[in-house]
Amino acid sequence: MSVSARTPTVGDLVAALERRYPPAWAQDWDRVGLVLGEPEAPVRRVLCVVDCVPETVAEALQERAELIVAHHPLLLRGVSSVAPTTYKGRIVHDLIRHGVALFVAHTNADVANPGVSDALAARLGLRELRPLAVSADDAARGLGRIGELPAPLTLAELTDLAARALPPTAWGVRAAGEPDRLVRTVAVCGGSGDSLLAAATAAGVDAFLTADLRHHPASEHLANGGPALLDAAHWATERPWLDDLAGWLGAEFGLGVVVSDRDTDPWTVHAPAPRTPPTSPEAV
Repeated sequence: MSVSARTPTVGDLVAALERRYPPAWAQDWDRVGLVLGEPEAPVRRVLCVVDCVPETVAEALQERAELIVAHHPLLLRGVSSVAPTTYKGRIVHDLIRHGVALFVAHTNADVANPGVSDALAARLGLRELRPLAVSADDAARGLGRIGELPAPLTLAELTDLAARALPPTAWGVRAAGEPDRLVRTVAVCGGSGDSLLAAATAAGVDAFLTADLRHHPASEHLANGGPALLDAAHWATERPWLDDLAGWLGAEFGLGVVVSDRDTDPWTVHAPAPRTPPTSPEAV
């Protein structure tokens, strides 16, 4: 849909979003699409968020947005009540009361081209992108991306680059592997990506950046000769996609589109470990 003189409706935006991120691309367990909102309601302003939480709902009200486009589903699992006495029920009631619609693009946006991992790869300046795990029906789509750095970096330098390029969080970026290891090709996956460890190894990349890596899978991956790992905050690896989404929505509909920088990562404090062993109480 191109920009027109008519104020677009929720239904107009949903139709365009579902053309760009077809619901059929979502995983079977996922819940995407319009969560609530009247299709005929006009939309003049949109808020793009990673998570629909009370803080981002308050942000939508402050921005006078009539639609929230979120990455993570609010109602991923079945519920028997949306009473306002429950956490998610209160969110639903607040959105309906203030006339704010909610749309979700999750795993269908993960595999899209361009999608979540394209935006993450762009933050690192990766070139010649291709999917890490190719979709069965389209070689241009799939989970994750592989790309080439403009110039080789050591793992330590790449970790520093990622920490500066991604939105700041208490989690930051940590890496596993030899700090001096030279990195030329990098795989990335926005969000939880440890299911793609084998794919990163098979692709022969030098390093893999994702989120939510676990101790044992990461340890075994490295022991089996897999690429170096970079582990960032989940929110930080998906937040870059909101800029691409907002740019497209604004150009498509001539709307005011706001991107939320509200850090919804649950980890809020980080204390780096000392370089020297701690002194035991008995030695003091």
